[in-house]
Amino acid sequence: MREAEQSGAGRTPDRAGARELPGLTIRSRDEGDRTLVTVCGDLDLTTDQQLQCALRSALLRSLRGLELDLGGVGFCDCSGLNALLNIRRQALKDSKKVTIRHVSPAVERILEIMGALPLFTPDTAPDGQRHSDGALNTPPPVDGHGIDIRTEVVQLRRALQTRDTIDLARGILMAAFVLTPEEAWSVLVTTSQNTNTKLHLTARQLVDSIRGGPLPATMQEQLSAAVTQVTGARETAENPK
Repeated sequence: MREAEQSGAGRTPDRAGARELPGLTIRSRDEGDRTLVTVCGDLDLTTDQQLQCALRSALLRSLRGLELDLGGVGFCDCSGLNALLNIRRQALKDSKKVTIRHVSPAVERILEIMGALPLFTPDTAPDGQRHSDGALNTPPPVDGHGIDIRTEVVQLRRALQTRDTIDLARGILMAAFVLTPEEAWSVLVTTSQNTNTKLHLTARQLVDSIRGGPLPATMQEQLSAAVTQVTGARETAENPK
């Protein structure tokens, strides 16, 4: 569904849009040379394509980029992260910027786990600082928004690479234990936390184990416990006493 605000005499039309989807609401409006996109609901496999389509549309009509209000997102997994990373990559190609104005705990958590949060926040590092040896730190090349292009490209590439491994690991869990995408994501995160291993390394070890590599005994134990936990929670929800 798309809505447009009607303009009165002598007023410039204010481009705006709203898209209602099962479990997801996306609204956008222009604010000067940027477009504010407000997202409410769950970001998962069922809403991934719709979200990417809405973000691409908003980015296309914006002059300088997007500001995202994700304060109303109750759940976010790798599918939601994929959409955010993909739109950030497209914006970078178009010399535009995507920043997050408001973020929910669910989105903030996955961005921090992936180390991708700096991609969506303004660069506030001061220029001209001196190193401990007294040498002046020459500011790196920046784009029209003052963003360190080299750092941004490296961060984005790293996030995209680890995302693919995590997606593959989640698919393995779904197939091996008959889990939903949300359950597989929960198992992966819980195993990572309980073994004190970075999420992308946990995913890599799981993928390597399918290819014949050894899975550490501690990780295997925690993985089994996490699967038991999520399947037990599902059975309790389906068969309440």
